[in-house]
Amino acid sequence: MTSRSLVALLSAAVLGTMGYGWWAFGDVDEKTVTTDVIAKDVKDQRIPLDGAVDMLLVGVDSRTDAYGNPLPKDVLAMLNAGKNDGERNTDTMILVHIPVDGTRAIAISFPRDSWVEIAGGYGKHRLNSAFAYAYNNAREELANTAPDEKTLDEQAKVAGRKNLIETVQNLVGGSVTIDRYAEVNLLSFYDVTNAIGGVEVCLNAATQDKLSGANFPAGPQVVSGAQALAFVRQRHGLPNGDLDRIVRQQVFLGALANKVLSADMLTSPSKVRELISAVQRSVVLSDGWQLSTFASQMSGLNAGGIDFYTIPTLGNARIGGADVLRIDPAAVADFVTSLTKDDLPASPSDSAAPGTSATSAPTTEADRPALGTITVNVFNGSNTSRLASQVRDSLVEKGFLGGDIGDEQVRSSSVIQYAAGERSIAEYLGGELGGQFTYEENNSLEANHLTVVLGTNYEPASSATNGLRAQPSTPSVPPSSETKPAPQVNASGLNCVN
Repeated sequence: MTSRSLVALLSAAVLGTMGYGWWAFGDVDEKTVTTDVIAKDVKDQRIPLDGAVDMLLVGVDSRTDAYGNPLPKDVLAMLNAGKNDGERNTDTMILVHIPVDGTRAIAISFPRDSWVEIAGGYGKHRLNSAFAYAYNNAREELANTAPDEKTLDEQAKVAGRKNLIETVQNLVGGSVTIDRYAEVNLLSFYDVTNAIGGVEVCLNAATQDKLSGANFPAGPQVVSGAQALAFVRQRHGLPNGDLDRIVRQQVFLGALANKVLSADMLTSPSKVRELISAVQRSVVLSDGWQLSTFASQMSGLNAGGIDFYTIPTLGNARIGGADVLRIDPAAVADFVTSLTKDDLPASPSDSAAPGTSATSAPTTEADRPALGTITVNVFNGSNTSRLASQVRDSLVEKGFLGGDIGDEQVRSSSVIQYAAGERSIAEYLGGELGGQFTYEENNSLEANHLTVVLGTNYEPASSATNGLRAQPSTPSVPPSSETKPAPQVNASGLNCVN
């Protein structure tokens, strides 16, 4: 099945930082399309940031605008949208946590193929089907009571949204309470990126894909409109498939945030008006979300305060004829909890990579590699049983992609091997692991792949340096309350990805 995914824009959250923009156009709340999907006792909050805000941003493959009007055929053709197969899968889901001070945002991506328990009694399926199951069921139940097709469709969509929210809420446990919902479609992505004049992205290698319309050279480039949509939709032909696509979405959203928060945007009333108009045409928000109030509370947010993560996964599997991504719900809940504890250090410097030094690894957010693009193989040459799997699981919790594990002949020294030109990434990994390593260039390794061979001298960094410790192999062990995983992507700087 061909997936037509759409990145769930941080439009509402990012636009919230532009307080003067909302105040200059005070009708923004009245003209924004809303949906009744949040419990009344939650959505009735008068001041959203009197406590932390947790919003679910969802991308749907919809060929309509926010008001339910079909998109013109020429627009669909320009977007390379393809044939509408009638499915209601939500192929992008991002949970955004905003602490009480409103100066930071933590965005956590949930892979569409995650094998989870779907709310509503539908059993275990891929996460992106939670909306579709409830939507289709509601259409059957309400077919004889709805006055017309448009009303029936809207009622069914509300049921689908509620079921998706409940499914994600169950998955993350009690670590957060989802109190906001934002939904975007093909048109929203096209309009918003055109309104801001495009954003700069960077690719490690040239890439082409007919299904998404992607056709990009290697290196830095500015994309907008249909090109931007193709950039975040492509998953075929990428080394890590949908996981690479998620990282693309994250780096694009980071670049989007950087652009929206730039002086060029913030001092241009005409650009602000165009951006707000784009959001109103194509974004659906939950009832009770007063964007004008939300904006005033978030005026202190900057791009360096936006970090992106992806939930830990356990590898691909085939279940019931479907290709899925295995996860451990307990590990996911613990991971989200570790990121949303608001007593953790808030400044970018506090979230720098533990165990690094100015001479051995990047120390700024701009220098930090996009962890979700880096695959780490770990081999055990020590006398400690199962050390390779323990270290790999810990690295996955930190945001790296887990590679191969195995045993090597016992050796005294530990080594990190890296592809040509990627010494700095290897040194970053060494700082995350702690202990002493030698570094070797290995021309047989692909780009963004590292191999760690642990020797008998390997000693994980002590808790005094907040370094990474080898954890038991079960992924359900919660991270230390004193540490927070390093982000895959930070919104500041330019990140080159697959």
